[in-house]
This record gives sequence, C-alpha cells and structure tokens, in this order.
Amino acid sequence: MSRLDPARWGTLWQRLGGSAPAGSFAELEAAYGEPQRHYHSDEHIAACLGHFDTWRHLAGYPDQVELALWTHDLIYDTRRQDNEAASAERTAAWLRDVGLDQHVEPLRQLILATRHQDIPEDNDAALVVDIDLSILATPPATYADYERAIRAEYAWVPEPLFKAGRGKILRHLLDLPRLYQHAPLAERWEQRARENLAEALERLEG
Repeated sequence: MSRLDPARWGTLWQRLGGSAPAGSFAELEAAYGEPQRHYHSDEHIAACLGHFDTWRHLAGYPDQVELALWTHDLIYDTRRQDNEAASAERTAAWLRDVGLDQHVEPLRQLILATRHQDIPEDNDAALVVDIDLSILATPPATYADYERAIRAEYAWVPEPLFKAGRGKILRHLLDLPRLYQHAPLAERWEQRARENLAEALERLEG
C-alpha cells in the first residue's frame, strides 16, 4: 500500500495555483512503487515530506520545495546518468500542462540540486538537499539498512566496481565542509551523519 497521500498531492497543486495534472498521482504512485526501488521509493518520499512538515518554516517558497521533494526521484534507474534531469523535466511538463509555467525553472533548479554535485547556495535548494540527505543521520541500524538497500538497487553492478563507486561517493560526502546547510538541521544531523558515513566507508574498504 502506498505511503503517499493523494489529498495532500491535490492540495499542494491548489496552493501552487492550479489543479493536479490528470493522472499525475497514479503516475507518481506507480513510479515510486517500482520493484527495483529498494530505497528510492514511496517510503523515502514520505520520510522527506515528514521532515519538511517540521522544517517548512525554513523555506522561502515552501510549496515549490514540497513539490520538489515529491518529484525529485520520479525517474530512477541506476543504469541512467540523468535521473534528476529527467525527473525535473517530467515535473516541468506537469507544470506546463496546467498553466503554471512560472514554477518551471525554480522547480528544475531545486530538483537538479539533488544530484549532490555542488553545495547549494540557494536557500530552498539547500533545504531540499538537506532533507534528501536526512537518511545519513539516522540511527546506525537504520543507516545500515539504507546501505543494503542501495546495494540492492545496484545488484547488477559487480562487487568490486560497486565498492569503488560507493566508496568514491562516501568520501565525497565526508570531504564536504558541511553536509547540511541549514543550521538547525546541521546541529541535529551533522555529527551522526559523519559517523555513519565514516563507518560505512570503513566497512566498505575493510
């Protein structure tokens, strides 16, 4: 059963200034329910929305942030290199379909920020990224489940290649001056996240 709420989806679009595009919630449910998604599923989106409910007041344009959290993993295929761009484009198409073109470019930038290539300078992009990375700061057992789920999503990748690629990602995150850009989130999450990442890297390279 989906963890996503169709009423919340519809209300969000009303606040944005229109109506939810026809068939959009069904498409969303189908995407996040794909069997190959062991982590990037409706559970991840529901968790992001739960954190957003707590930290909504940090957003400059909260409805845009919420839509980005709903759709940032809409397209997710571990064999692709453009998942975020494809998710942004699908969201942009929905916005255009219902005449909300003014939100297209902001949403694109919010979703592209979840590529985690650069530290976001924009307040709302930073909030989207902070919330997307909230899993890093969970208790050790939950974090270990996350690492196992990521491995399952890349089951097609041979173990030596996976370890090399995953290790590069973990080191990149640990090398960032700050994982979380918003001070209230950094205070709660930074230390635990760094401990989890360091332990995961040690297990990977051990």
